Amino acid sequence: MPIQFDIDPPVARLAAATAEFVREVVIPAERECGGSVHDAPETLRETLQKGAREAGVFAPHVPARWGGHGLDLRGQAVVFEAAGYSLLGPLALNCAAPDEGNMHLLEKVATEEQKDRFLRPLAAGEVRSCFAMTEPAPGAGADPRSLRTTATRVPGGWRIDGRKWFISGAHGAGFAIVMARTSGSPGAPGGATMFLVDADTPGMRVVRDIETLDEGLFAGHSELAFEECVVGEDRVLGAVDRGFENAQVRLGPARMTHCMRWLGAARRAQDVALERAGSRTAFGSVLGDLGMVQQMLADSEIDIEASRALILRTAWELDTGSAAAPQLTSVSKTFVAEAVNRVVDRAVQICGALGISAADAPLARLLREVRPFRIYDGPSETHRFAIARRAVKPYRQPRPEAAADS
Repeated sequence: MPIQFDIDPPVARLAAATAEFVREVVIPAERECGGSVHDAPETLRETLQKGAREAGVFAPHVPARWGGHGLDLRGQAVVFEAAGYSLLGPLALNCAAPDEGNMHLLEKVATEEQKDRFLRPLAAGEVRSCFAMTEPAPGAGADPRSLRTTATRVPGGWRIDGRKWFISGAHGAGFAIVMARTSGSPGAPGGATMFLVDADTPGMRVVRDIETLDEGLFAGHSELAFEECVVGEDRVLGAVDRGFENAQVRLGPARMTHCMRWLGAARRAQDVALERAGSRTAFGSVLGDLGMVQQMLADSEIDIEASRALILRTAWELDTGSAAAPQLTSVSKTFVAEAVNRVVDRAVQICGALGISAADAPLARLLREVRPFRIYDGPSETHRFAIARRAVKPYRQPRPEAAADS
């Protein structure tokens, strides 16, 4: 099957409408709040999403059944990049993490009753959600097999006990998708199960909100405690002991949608750098005529185009269910995360003092926001480990038997 990178006209129109909405409505709102929305009121989200509905760009990823445009990943790549041009663009379109990934997971794994109870209001923007897997050391982090939160059978359901941290969007979320160990011990490759837990369930509480380098994710990141938190049998998401497998339904596409959104941020940084390079005079010419500045601008163009090509290729592999998708997802996540950081850093350097002034240009905010991307959704080192392991697998020779003692 040939790889198709053509943009369908309806997708192109939706992307153009998104770009206009972001430029006319979202960026002014971003400037007003300084890009920091960890503590922003829900009214900001509600106002932006109301505007997105009126502009006809709300929920591009959600199937039409739930009120969205139903784009596949290739279509999402184009629209999400346009949304990511502003830090608040994905929030306005209701395609920000973690909600966007949770919608995809619920659509693929949840029962019809669970979809009606959890997916329907999430897709409509009536509630927010979070995905609770990461734990404080020595619990699950880059290695999810270290999972220590437990879920124990009790009459009528399950009792969840454990600690989670760095849970994005947990503060004020309507519900959490919680990963807990239902069999085995920390380090075992299986034995995890996902549970749907309403935020007001006794035994679930927000311990604290974590101060972080980034401030552009709505409600920030929190630490959660689960202490004798009991949920019914109907709150098991997917099959018992199949949580790690079911999580892959979410993690691969969610890594790519992260890449799509952050590529939009890189494009914005490059646009700021290009405008500065074309207007700022120094040493007898505009910056854009200076060789060292030209090299930085060219390298950023290369990084942006290479990132976009990787995203589209990987989105196609995921859309078609290709066996190559896991490898390309890791390649794309690693490359794009690092390329986005390079583009934003170069833009800061080209703009000089303007680049580090948070009040006069968006670059300082963008630099702060994109740096954690090399850690979120698997650090670059973990993905490189997985990439190399997959690459060498077909060439691995059987280990020779140890010579018998003479």
